[in-house]
Amino acid sequence: MVTLTTTRDAGSSPSFDIVKDGKAVLDLVDFDIHPLTGFLPPKAPITRLPSAWESWESVLDAAMEAKLQLATLRPGEEEVRKSESWRNRVRKLPVLPITELQQSEIALRRAHHILTYLLHIYVHTLPPDGEVSIPASISLPLLQVSAELDLPPVMSYSDDILYNWTLKSPSVDGIPTLTNLRTQTSFTGSIDEEAFYLAPARVELRGAEALRIMQDILRDSQSGDTECVAQSLQALTTVIKEMRQQLLDVREACNPDFFYRNIRPWLVGVDSGPTPRTWVFEGIEQDPSLKVPTELSGSSAAQSSLIQALDAFLGIDKLSGSHASSNASSASSLSSPFATRMRLYMPRRHRAFIHHLSSTSQPLRDLVTGTTDPALSEAYNATVQALKEFRDGHMIIVTLYIIGPSKKVAREEAEAQGKEVSVGELKGSAGGDLARLLKDFRDRTTEALLP
Repeated sequence: MVTLTTTRDAGSSPSFDIVKDGKAVLDLVDFDIHPLTGFLPPKAPITRLPSAWESWESVLDAAMEAKLQLATLRPGEEEVRKSESWRNRVRKLPVLPITELQQSEIALRRAHHILTYLLHIYVHTLPPDGEVSIPASISLPLLQVSAELDLPPVMSYSDDILYNWTLKSPSVDGIPTLTNLRTQTSFTGSIDEEAFYLAPARVELRGAEALRIMQDILRDSQSGDTECVAQSLQALTTVIKEMRQQLLDVREACNPDFFYRNIRPWLVGVDSGPTPRTWVFEGIEQDPSLKVPTELSGSSAAQSSLIQALDAFLGIDKLSGSHASSNASSASSLSSPFATRMRLYMPRRHRAFIHHLSSTSQPLRDLVTGTTDPALSEAYNATVQALKEFRDGHMIIVTLYIIGPSKKVAREEAEAQGKEVSVGELKGSAGGDLARLLKDFRDRTTEALLP
């Protein structure tokens, strides 16, 4: 008999364990994971909601066609007038009910995608020194859709990566491939932005094989077949190395300076902008079931279920070694408050998958440390090293696309004002000291290597 058991982590929503005859088992489908596409849906997300919600689609189309500019780019008078005209159109939209959308999670995902894009366009075209008051036409349905999906009412990794693609060319089975993907929605309509979204989407797609291998390893671990586990770990190592290359391939088509100035500012939330401002959601009082949102970080690679799943699977998330103990307030633990909080931005079933891996009664690391099989230990270390190198790759991207351009912008602004150059703490699009977080995550991965 297979049943779902519900548990709750502190500060998170319920998670679900799959239990069969009293033992935890792993079935990817139960966690909305496809064996060929992983955390990506196996079919392209819908590109349009039914006609009842066409006004949302139309106003998003209008924003794309107008090529509205970020307020941080100090647009001219004509651009300011154009963006204010668009925001006025948004304010005049009726508050549409979501009752019928509740019948379909696919439709709810599209609604969250559209409404968060509208939210971020509305917010980031506002004058940077003014208050942020989001009209009920956006805020109320977004809050309601988010409550249905158990997601924060802000753009997340699932909005711009997982559910923001379609096929470049039709295929018989509709299954995406690494070369047959294109982006649905972008702020700039640029090749650079599409490349920035498709690189992690390809990582996720390649990671589908990693998830299948993890499934095999857990099965073989329960039977104590260390030889098969070692062979599967070798295959997993190869996949992680290929994921790293997919990540680094973003450099081929996305210009770092253009990304930093023209794309990244669109993605940030409340706690990651240069001057954080409170976002006021108008109309929230019209629905007594709604609560004032407290999670409003922007989209971040830290919200990738794939990477956190690998951490949990390899037992890295539970380590509490010397690095963590020497700096208890840091985010060096992969089960740190920051990493745990980022799970709130993941689709609920994907979040449940990570919880399941982390709480399994026979974790892989225990199997490896409990045997004297050198081939198994060597294979495990090779996989951990590959994950560490993946994180090195992430740091290369962050240095190239954020740290480097931020110093350039700071230098330009200082020279224009006749001041000394000063670069403060760099925050990721979801908040947090970006460089320190990445270094801590990488160091913790290194510490997982067995002697």
